[in-house]
Amino acid sequence: MNCKIVLAVLAVFLISLALNEGMALAQIGNELRCQCINTHSKFIPRKWIQDVKLIQSGAHCQNVEVIATLTDGREVCLEPTAPWVMRLVQDILNKA
Repeated sequence: MNCKIVLAVLAVFLISLALNEGMALAQIGNELRCQCINTHSKFIPRKWIQDVKLIQSGAHCQNVEVIATLTDGREVCLEPTAPWVMRLVQDILNKA
């Protein structure tokens, strides 16, 4: 009787462990992709940009991604090869 209870507890533990690992892998899988599907190349005034996030290319995405958070809270993916975006990134890097 004791053996059955121990086996049942062990089975429940192993099942919960497997489910938690699956959830963790699913979350990692969501992060291993490009954040930007489309990019915006039209000029945005600097005063409308609150923050800029630069994501280097890597295993998750082959593209360099520049994501700007605007003062109204929206996030916009910027075209990294646009001249004004390159100047914006360079200015930010120079200040850092």
